[in-house]
Amino acid sequence: MKKFNTLAAALLASVAFAGAAFAECEVTLKSSDTHPDGYPTVDAVKHMGELLKERSAGRICVEVFHSAQLGEEKDTIEQTKFGVIDFNRVSMGPFNNIIEETKVVSLPFIFRGTDHMHRVMDGPIGDEILAAFEPHGFVGLAYFDGGSRSFYNKQKPITSVDDLKGMKIRVMQSDVFVDMMTALGANATPMPYGEVYSGIQTGVIDGAENNWPSFESSGHYEVAGYYTLNQHLIVPEVLVMSKASYDKLSAEDQALVKQAAKDSIPVNRELWAAREKVSEEKVRAAGVEVISDIDKTPFIEAMVPVYEKHANTPKLQDLVQRIQATE
Repeated sequence: MKKFNTLAAALLASVAFAGAAFAECEVTLKSSDTHPDGYPTVDAVKHMGELLKERSAGRICVEVFHSAQLGEEKDTIEQTKFGVIDFNRVSMGPFNNIIEETKVVSLPFIFRGTDHMHRVMDGPIGDEILAAFEPHGFVGLAYFDGGSRSFYNKQKPITSVDDLKGMKIRVMQSDVFVDMMTALGANATPMPYGEVYSGIQTGVIDGAENNWPSFESSGHYEVAGYYTLNQHLIVPEVLVMSKASYDKLSAEDQALVKQAAKDSIPVNRELWAAREKVSEEKVRAAGVEVISDIDKTPFIEAMVPVYEKHANTPKLQDLVQRIQATE
């Protein structure tokens, strides 16, 4: 009971402190992220909030709720649409079934590397995809780095497509991701991010796929001892604002929000590059077997039906071609 009272007192104190910190602001906007405090996307949104507060002379503040405090991504997307949450940093995958343009940048091996992804998303193609969010109740603001996603599991080293056959692999709730795993012969298991650790630990799933920082910060490396650097996905994260919340702002404040979001991008990229190195070192030091000598060609060839199914309109096929043609 004493321990509970101490915890409750600490929680109340933190809430009171947060309330005092934002009391001076005319407008306090809530932002959601499933990642823990200190994660590059969380810190980038905090930086955006600092810029907004400074540039609005203290009128506008952003309160960042990290660690899925407001819910998992699928739930927070719905809340953001209706203005319950103002900002949301979300993986692109959960938007695939809502905004068709996001499916293209979620296709496996669509980007040749991180630099290629930056060139595409920083240009007119990226702006075109951000604009596609608005008819669905969101204002697309910025893309953050989400690294390259690779497979990890607790059963065995994955060195070929055949090694994946029959394995239960967690994926985000996206048809593209499910079909990717099916094409590789694995059993796709959509599951909230917060349930993956126990899922691997208890054998509900054999593994999952994600980037170095997520593999490390989630603790998944503790229960999945094999990490294969096949880098099947380099999907940018997206920062969106509720259009309902955005429309309540003046035109001047809307411009401040858009510029502050853009100015947070280089901060995210710098933090991401540093965090990737730290996470990789920690995972390797823990004894995880990292498989880097892998032929990606069979993986890429297996994706033909995924492209045929999801880039299935002239508009999406044109988007694929323009991305691939970007130097």
